[in-house]
Amino acid sequence: MTRSLYRLHRLLVLIAFLSTLYTVIAQTAQKQNEELKFVVIVSRHGVRSPTGINDQLNQYSVQPWPVWSVPPGYLTAHGAKLMTLFGAYDRALYTQYGLLASNGCGDAEHVSVLADSDQRTRETGRALTTGMFPGCQIAVRALPEGIHDPIFHALSAGVGNPDSALATAAVAGRIGGSPSGITEAYRPALEAMQQVLLGCKPGTPCPQSLSSPHTVLLDIPSSLAQGKGDHLVELRGPLITSSTLAENFLLEYTEGMEPSQVGWGHVDVVTLRHLMQLHTAASDVTQRTRYIARIQSSNMLAHILNTMEQAVQQRPIAGAFGKPGDRVVFLVGHDTNIASIAGALDLSWLVDGRRDDTPPGGALVFELWKESSGSGYSVRMYFMCQTLDQMRDATQLSPSSPPERVALFLPGCSTADTSCRWTAFEQAMKAAVDLDFVK
Repeated sequence: MTRSLYRLHRLLVLIAFLSTLYTVIAQTAQKQNEELKFVVIVSRHGVRSPTGINDQLNQYSVQPWPVWSVPPGYLTAHGAKLMTLFGAYDRALYTQYGLLASNGCGDAEHVSVLADSDQRTRETGRALTTGMFPGCQIAVRALPEGIHDPIFHALSAGVGNPDSALATAAVAGRIGGSPSGITEAYRPALEAMQQVLLGCKPGTPCPQSLSSPHTVLLDIPSSLAQGKGDHLVELRGPLITSSTLAENFLLEYTEGMEPSQVGWGHVDVVTLRHLMQLHTAASDVTQRTRYIARIQSSNMLAHILNTMEQAVQQRPIAGAFGKPGDRVVFLVGHDTNIASIAGALDLSWLVDGRRDDTPPGGALVFELWKESSGSGYSVRMYFMCQTLDQMRDATQLSPSSPPERVALFLPGCSTADTSCRWTAFEQAMKAAVDLDFVK
């Protein structure tokens, strides 16, 4: 490199540094002129066991899948520990902002928790509150096991009259009208998944067929048809099957299983990130397609807006979660809830090397800020989650050793510092909500 190019390079680095520093200082200064008043956290449950039984999974692999210590779909002890750590971090973070006291049970009455009816969501809610307020009593509201909650499963609970034909057309329009086309689009990742399932070493040929009852992943026929309930569209094929299998590898890794058990010793963290593209791709098509995302998330989004308006008005608002005076409201649901909200609001993120992933414990955060002088409010949105290795190692979290937390940009609402004026946020939320799917 010549001396002049070297000087130019140093100048560009300095300019980039100063620009970043200016942005940080400007945002810090703005927050110093605001006060955090209220937070809604839409969280996915913590690490669970696979929802499918091993007899179903074993047909795709030459080796049997690991046996878990809890029934299918249940939060594990390790998963509960991780959510307890997350709850402790939430309290430390919001203590820094002056929203909560650093210890004691005094602020427990200002926190409300609503969870879906599944064991994994109810127990995640309890773990979060245990981490936030150890030794204190906070009720986790949930419907009885097996009852479809219209907040978390609006379509299965009978909210609205969805058009399955329209949903299927919307998905078809995103995959070129050909279910097999999506297999070709993700063939490299699918072939990597196939190698893991068949126990093949990288660079060596895999068998082209297996004896019954085994099924070669890439031999699964692709199809697209109308569905019902929470599954308005039935998209089948290698990608959808791989989505489930990839997430099961993620669960093995984040549960802290021995390396020899994670993908039978073939899936390290780098391989896992590569395979998780299959999960996020399937979620993008089946959950983030606009029509599907909107009708599945409208009920939750409408109630979130009511809840934040209640915090602004400081009086009871019909349809709000919690009560006036609350400072934090948790909604503990599923990755499908987060994905559908993201699809309805056109949100995207990149965390821990993965785009738009919704890992166990991942959460969408809505923060309500009030101007120190005046009555104006603004909203900031974040996505936060523990990294794969923080989950695997059960890393203690703190503001100095935090989980991933990235600001989100809401199109048509967010300004240059990613905040939304309250009135603009109201408009954006109302535009995303279909009132025919609000109960």
